[in-house]
Amino acid sequence: MFYYICLRRRCRSGSRAESLGGRRALIDLGQRSTLPVTVEVEQYAKEVLDFSSHYGSENSMSYTMWNLAGVPNVYPSTGDFTQTAVFRTYGHWWDQCVSAPAPFHRTPPSFHSRDFLELAFEEQVYPTAVEVLETYHPGAIIQILACSLNPFTQNPPADVRWEVLWSGEPTKALSPQARQFSPTIRPISFPTNLLRLEVNGSMLDYYTELDAVVLRGVRERPILALYKMPMIDISDLSDGEEDLGETGGPLCCRTATADHKHNLGNGYFDKLPYELIQLIVSHLAVPDLCRLGQCCKLLQQHCSDPLQYVQLSLQPYWSRLSDAALTHLQPRCTLLQRLNMSWTGNRGAVTAAGFCSFIRACGMSLVCLQLSCCHFLNEMCLEVVCVTCPRLQELDLSSCDRLQPHAFTHITKLTHIRRLILYRTKIEQTAMLSILTFCAELRHLNLGSCVMIEDYDAVVSLVAARCRGLVSLDLWRCRNLSERGLAELVSGCAGLEELDLGWCSSLHSSSGCFQLLGRRLHRLRKLFLTANRTVCDSDLEQLATNCPALEHLDILGTRMVSPAALRRLLQACPRLRLLDVSFCSQIDARTVQELGSLFPNVSIKKSFTQ
Repeated sequence: MFYYICLRRRCRSGSRAESLGGRRALIDLGQRSTLPVTVEVEQYAKEVLDFSSHYGSENSMSYTMWNLAGVPNVYPSTGDFTQTAVFRTYGHWWDQCVSAPAPFHRTPPSFHSRDFLELAFEEQVYPTAVEVLETYHPGAIIQILACSLNPFTQNPPADVRWEVLWSGEPTKALSPQARQFSPTIRPISFPTNLLRLEVNGSMLDYYTELDAVVLRGVRERPILALYKMPMIDISDLSDGEEDLGETGGPLCCRTATADHKHNLGNGYFDKLPYELIQLIVSHLAVPDLCRLGQCCKLLQQHCSDPLQYVQLSLQPYWSRLSDAALTHLQPRCTLLQRLNMSWTGNRGAVTAAGFCSFIRACGMSLVCLQLSCCHFLNEMCLEVVCVTCPRLQELDLSSCDRLQPHAFTHITKLTHIRRLILYRTKIEQTAMLSILTFCAELRHLNLGSCVMIEDYDAVVSLVAARCRGLVSLDLWRCRNLSERGLAELVSGCAGLEELDLGWCSSLHSSSGCFQLLGRRLHRLRKLFLTANRTVCDSDLEQLATNCPALEHLDILGTRMVSPAALRRLLQACPRLRLLDVSFCSQIDARTVQELGSLFPNVSIKKSFTQ
């Protein structure tokens, strides 16, 4: 006998708060208490707690991560459905764009995660199975983790543990058809009702879509779990973990001491040039560097050299990073130039005070700082960053949706900023206008899904006036950009190479705005006009005539583009590699097949709904 926990869903047209509030599990506590403790419990997710990105809007439910709460909407059907959860990117296309940041050195080869989401369930159980209902282009999930913290408790524990239930390599399913993904999971020594899925869609042909997640488990600890189990380390750092100290985890670096009774020297290492040893240890990941430094004084000197920490990516160790780890790393990072702390420090692992202390000590030379999904950030943190890091050129605050709007005004102090990522933040129009006034060196700006900006025309008008060297601009799902604002933008920023106007429904082709765009932006390499139903043949003709460097084009959802116009575009743009014509009513599957055979170097996308 199985015990099922079912969820009710409210109408999809409700607000985000109403939708989340309506997804509460209806559990008969009296009935629960009468069930045997060994009965396996089946639960659908009660609430989506956090995620890194989604395709949908902050003001609706279509294609958003919040669709993962509750029972399935679509499964077992296959296809492109708005009721599913979809991440913002797929494939390798976004990595090829000029707006993509440079990768960090020393990222462990085992770290493949590009996006994540965290789900809370009603009841804590010892997991026996996790099932993910994938309805379109499955295969993106690469890791499933469980947390010891009950997100609904009033008294959270001081020590929060994450353990891997399953992990795998990025892959591509043989078919885009729906499937129930249920990998064999590892037993853990604590009950959980908080799961984290990490994904990598780089191998997929199109957006992956998820419909629901099921957690199966028992209330009583399994007998096998009563025996001591090895610690599952998501960073694959288990070797010698006991020697790294209990308080700081694998990133707490101890110093080699000279109290060994039999010190036989450093062997052949004493004969190697300093620079050669530096080159050798530069290939080690940060935790391995800390371990190696415990071997002897010579290696401790090399592993503590600040030149080894010019670039530092802590994102792969998000579950282990703490204030203590930052304190241990602080003396080594005096020459730090690029720092990635994305996904780290949530649920109290890193505090605002600990972060500020680290930045004050190590931030003077910073030119790049990535803080995506860092929910410990507050106004004080941004102020410290903007005061301490005068040379900062790149700042990523994507999905830091708990930062208050007034905190962003401190960014005006970063007058040399060139890349600013504000995707899914609460920045308001006043702060954005101030930033544009003082930060005229901007080259890459991402304002996707910034729903607090009321007048995008005012923003892009100032962009055109102050940031004429802009190379990429992401306005994904901006609500109120008009034809007048777009005309000012393309006139002032003629060097734009990337422009994302996806789901900007207020723009209409009949005004001639897209034709003007094609005539002015001769360097254009990427253009997203996603879900604009008014894009027509004359718009594509202007692109074909004036934008020979075009590589990525998304015209999903248009009703007015003909096969002949697509053919002319493909002939005129030899560098084109990605063309999305999904839901284009005049472009059927046969046309896509014919064009694909004529232009084999172009990946033509055409999604479907079963």
